[in-house]
Amino acid sequence: MAKRDPFHPPDEEARALARNLVGNASFAALAVLQDEDPVVTRIALAVTPDGAPMTLISDLSTHTSALRTKPLCSLLVGEPGDKGDPLTYPRLTLQANARFVPRDSTGHQVLRNHYLRLRPKAKLYIDFTDFHLVRFEVETGLLNGGFGRAYKLKSTDFRA
Repeated sequence: MAKRDPFHPPDEEARALARNLVGNASFAALAVLQDEDPVVTRIALAVTPDGAPMTLISDLSTHTSALRTKPLCSLLVGEPGDKGDPLTYPRLTLQANARFVPRDSTGHQVLRNHYLRLRPKAKLYIDFTDFHLVRFEVETGLLNGGFGRAYKLKSTDFRA
């Protein structure tokens, strides 16, 4: 007996929900491999002007060195509401590669200013030398939009 694929082909409603989950998230769960062991942590999240997830992380965090060693990672966004079963609320798992944005690159200042518009409290530490902007290049996404609404997304599905 063939196993049924639980994922539907993405439609515009699923794509919009995925973009909304990323665009409205102020934090995410970040999963990395640290010395071959899986580690999950919470990070601040924002989006680049073109809608890619991004964060600001410190060298003091163990996930920073893990991302430098192995940039393949996963992000989980979407929070349960105040009532009902938390598993009925939409959530999105992204598989991505972390790209550190060098301070001397042409796009760093633009991303820095954009990040500060979205997360103004980061002004206190964004220019510390141990803090780095990281852009997540999404490869695929697994969207659970609610009961019976599972979608496998490609990187192109996240573009408006």
